[in-house]
Amino acid sequence: MREIIVDQNDPANTSDGYHTFRELYAHRVALFILLMRLNPQNAWWSKLHHDGTMFEGGYIIAGMTTPFGQVTYHLQDKYIQYLENTDVTYLDLAPEWDGHTPNDAVDRLLKTVEVIPPYGEIDG
Repeated sequence: MREIIVDQNDPANTSDGYHTFRELYAHRVALFILLMRLNPQNAWWSKLHHDGTMFEGGYIIAGMTTPFGQVTYHLQDKYIQYLENTDVTYLDLAPEWDGHTPNDAVDRLLKTVEVIPPYGEIDG
């Protein structure tokens, strides 16, 4: 068993002995952006929440509509470059949050995986 390494000065460097929180967050962001770009008909991003607000510190909200509800993440605005000038829809205001939790987002993504045809069976 690996030892958990806690960095009191920079919590993003806290590690499970394999990966830091910073690394895991970077993976989540890259995978979600890839998923959005592969499914632009269901994906969107915005610089503002539905009520015109946004977190301080340079964030956007990125989301997808699944058959089971929304999946959304706040991403640092440095990732805009991977969404601009793509088929992913930019919205002036994000859709109103449906109240989903982080666990709901995972459940919705996995339920969506269950209804996607196996590779090779799409389009025929």
